[in-house]
Amino acid sequence: MVPVDTTMSGNPAVVMRLVASAYAVAEKAGAIIRMVLHSGELGIVEKTGANDLQTLADRLVQQSICASLSKSFPKITIIGEEDLPEEAVKEDLIESGQSEEILQKSCPLEYSALKEEELVVWVDPLDGTKEYTEAAKCLYLSDQLTCYLISGLLDHVTVLIGIAYGGKAIAGVINQPFFNYQLGTETAEMGRTLWGMPGLGAFGFELQEVPDGRRIVTTTRSHSNKLVTDTVDAMEPHDVIRVGGAGNKIVQLVEGKASAYVFASLGTKKWDTCAPEAILHAVGGKLTDMHGSALRYDANVKHMNSAGVLATLRNHQYYASKVPQSVLQALKP
Repeated sequence: MVPVDTTMSGNPAVVMRLVASAYAVAEKAGAIIRMVLHSGELGIVEKTGANDLQTLADRLVQQSICASLSKSFPKITIIGEEDLPEEAVKEDLIESGQSEEILQKSCPLEYSALKEEELVVWVDPLDGTKEYTEAAKCLYLSDQLTCYLISGLLDHVTVLIGIAYGGKAIAGVINQPFFNYQLGTETAEMGRTLWGMPGLGAFGFELQEVPDGRRIVTTTRSHSNKLVTDTVDAMEPHDVIRVGGAGNKIVQLVEGKASAYVFASLGTKKWDTCAPEAILHAVGGKLTDMHGSALRYDANVKHMNSAGVLATLRNHQYYASKVPQSVLQALKP
């Protein structure tokens, strides 16, 4: 059993206050993403190509998250995906609330004395941008929900806020802005937020596992190549799921829809993996590069996960052992 600090209930530890704030900010981010989708004005720009897009929602959400957390925690380091110009952030984007449920939790003892300046926050304001824009185009062209209800593209969209200390992911928040959209609920009722911390647990979902003996691999929907397909084939999966968004793939792992997330390629960055890794570790899972080495989340680390990503809820060694030598040689840490 991991020791927890039971003396901090009247004055929660810094990291617990930061997670509580990140939870509230992620909820606001989800509302912004829904608002932009329904406005019909996505403001899409290409960053490096047609598979690397940025929307108004990406920009507004990153402004909201970074400005909100910086205001409450001025000494933390925040690294966001979007390269945005320095400008004043509108007051209505600032979220100062905190999750009371999280504030009531006891902080794991090893994190209870951490200082603001020791924490690094990795932010992906809208993970699954390509799927978000495709769903939007479908909605606008058809003037009805049917098209993207069937395609399920909005399931791929998440907001990721990961917290790191000493180079390790120690807490994560994932918001799914369109969770339950199939039910036709009102916008205000849509969405959910998952969060977790190793040593404390993970919350906001029901942990499930793929049935024993089944190997279901989840991998990229739009960034595949020979390295990826060779590695997936080497895992000898019973089924392969191709979806967008790193956050979405980790949710698949913890909800029993997949047993391994395999991406043997460049493409993901630290803001894609920090929050999901913390939640996965909180329930006993594991996330590494294709060599089985831990990812680092220090403030000065390179952003690209250059040796790919391998994540599992159970049996990590099995999947790591199946990675072809040719792939390991091609992907250098």
